Amino acid sequence: MEPISAALLVERVVGLVLDHAAGRGGGPATSGAPVRLLVDGHASADPAGLADTLVAPLEAAGRPVVRVSVRDFLRPRSLRLERGREDPDGLLDDRIDVGALNREVLTRVADRREYLPSLRDPDTDRATRAAYADAAPGTVVVLDGELAAGRGLDVDLTVHLALKPATLRRRTPPEEAWALAAWDRYAQEIDGLPDLVVRFDHPDHPALVHP
Repeated sequence: MEPISAALLVERVVGLVLDHAAGRGGGPATSGAPVRLLVDGHASADPAGLADTLVAPLEAAGRPVVRVSVRDFLRPRSLRLERGREDPDGLLDDRIDVGALNREVLTRVADRREYLPSLRDPDTDRATRAAYADAAPGTVVVLDGELAAGRGLDVDLTVHLALKPATLRRRTPPEEAWALAAWDRYAQEIDGLPDLVVRFDHPDHPALVHP
């Protein structure tokens, strides 16, 4: 592992995105295909916070940015809780509306240069009725989520904020302990999948995990 600062982590992720865009024939100019980045991790690792900090430096590098969250594209409550409120497999397999997120954001931004900012309010379980928004050429879609890697999302790059099992258990409230089985299974299924793995047991002292 390579210990790094939070600022250097942002720099590394931005570099990963720009290198990917350059590999597709794009440069710093706002042209070419979009780059769709997933920042994934347990809520206590704050993947949304890291995703937010990527916006300004990516825009400074000449890339328009779209921020989207997986939590705004969950399946209806009746479907995602069909196996029960405390079923680990249901949490992992039934929660995200992968088809809608691909159709309305990740694939759509590439095919039509537009996207839907949100689909469903995760608290009220009602449609947000958001309108489609335009996406400029060369847009970077920065998507944050939990248990989202390896689920079939049409992303180009994945950054995973990893926690040791002991850290995960320490940060999980007793009433949510049933979810630990889902995270254990998830860790096995995505092993080797993310483009960048960051050990995030100590948020002030992240470390890059090298193969």
